[in-house]
Amino acid sequence: MKALALAARGRGRRNRRGKARSGRSGNAAGSAREADGISAARGHAVRRSRGRSTAVRPETHHGGGTAADAGRTGSAERRQAYEAGREAGYRDGFAAGLQGFGRLFDGTSIIIPTLNQLEYLRMCVDSIFRHTFVPYEIIVVDNGSTDGTAAYLESLRGRVRYRLLDRNHGFAGAVNRGLMMAKGRTIVLLNNDTVVTPRWLDNLLACLYSHERIGLVGPVTNYIGGEQLIEVPYRDLRDMQAFAAAYNRSDPARWRETERLTGFCLAFRRDVWERTGYFDEGFAFGNYEDDDYNIRVKLLGLKLVIAGDTFIHHFGSVSIKALGPELTAVNARNAAHYGEKWGHDPHGLVARVRNWVRARQPAGFGDDIQAAFSEADFYPRHVAVRDLKGALWWIAPGERRPVEGEPAIPAARLTAIDLRRWPIGPPIAAAEAERLWHGGVSGDGREGAVLVRMPDGTLQHVEDGVRRPIASRLAAEMWGLAEKPAVPLTEALAAAPEGLPIIAPVRTEQRL
Repeated sequence: MKALALAARGRGRRNRRGKARSGRSGNAAGSAREADGISAARGHAVRRSRGRSTAVRPETHHGGGTAADAGRTGSAERRQAYEAGREAGYRDGFAAGLQGFGRLFDGTSIIIPTLNQLEYLRMCVDSIFRHTFVPYEIIVVDNGSTDGTAAYLESLRGRVRYRLLDRNHGFAGAVNRGLMMAKGRTIVLLNNDTVVTPRWLDNLLACLYSHERIGLVGPVTNYIGGEQLIEVPYRDLRDMQAFAAAYNRSDPARWRETERLTGFCLAFRRDVWERTGYFDEGFAFGNYEDDDYNIRVKLLGLKLVIAGDTFIHHFGSVSIKALGPELTAVNARNAAHYGEKWGHDPHGLVARVRNWVRARQPAGFGDDIQAAFSEADFYPRHVAVRDLKGALWWIAPGERRPVEGEPAIPAARLTAIDLRRWPIGPPIAAAEAERLWHGGVSGDGREGAVLVRMPDGTLQHVEDGVRRPIASRLAAEMWGLAEKPAVPLTEALAAAPEGLPIIAPVRTEQRL
């Protein structure tokens, strides 16, 4: 099918329901300019004709003043009143904004990363306007487009929220900025080269909220790799919408669990994001960041589900393909990062965690493992971390403690959403943190942690008597554990119970 022909037909059929309303963005400044003009015109009694102004001869008053003098006095008073009102309005608006800044709404934040694909973005946004009737917001994050995307977003006048970046931060970087902006209790990540369809979001939400153990949900489509691909009969967008209207009949019998969902359209609850964290910006530009997120969500005991009753159209990776010859190198780098992060068998790691949980849950619980983890459960204890403002924290069992001083040990970098998973405990002195990091015992009798080299060459971290496998060499390096001297496995260490594995933290700038 021809993408441009589809685009032309799609634009020609724009529904009046998607017609832009005048937004509030920028109205305060516009109102101020209009008020200034009105005051000036009335105060100075100026008559304008074809762009030129003609002064009106002032009348003489018996009190020695003129009508112009009176006008200037009135104008000054009006100007003063206007300025006072504007200042009061600004203060009230600013206070209301601060009060409601963290307030969420019972709807969906639809996050669309984009880069130089204006016509596809326009079709995507128009289709959301046309086919979405549950509460939502649209957040577009632009990775430095030069094709008029910024002007288009401004023209929507408040119907979308958007962020214009100065350069290409990649898919993960754009998604993360959208997540920082999102106010919905549900989140949908949507490629800019998709066209949504009747009942698309209703059906995804029905599937997502059907069970608390469902972590990610994705639709089926015409262009993708894996189990979400279906055969379609249509040849243009008009026929596509007719096909989708008949196809998108809510039917739980068509939902099915899968091991992998691709990132062209992903739906998840906010609490799943808060437990899992941001996307890993170590995957440059695009590809593999969705596979990485799949593994992280499954480690929490959550399921990935294909909503087989939901179809949306996908033109197919237009932004990543625009990299041209660079695409091969980008894919190779991201594949290498994925391997370095997860080792040779990430799905085996997930299976081992599930077996670990099953062995410890109450008898009779069945095969349905609990999903009570957050990613913090897969981070090490007795390590130092820095937040993005540079503050140093010590990760102790069940809490994070502010470090007083600068210990001579490495510190990993964590985002705010990662750190919020631990309550704040009492401060810890730098010397005590060092002692615990090296495996010593604190003044209150707490044991520290030691690094153990296993006979097969892998590393494990023994924390408070529990032996935890380290998922990869990259995980050891990012947590600073690779800088510890490793001790060989002894009989006593081998007898220690095994705990959850330690995985690498994500790389992210975490800034708008």
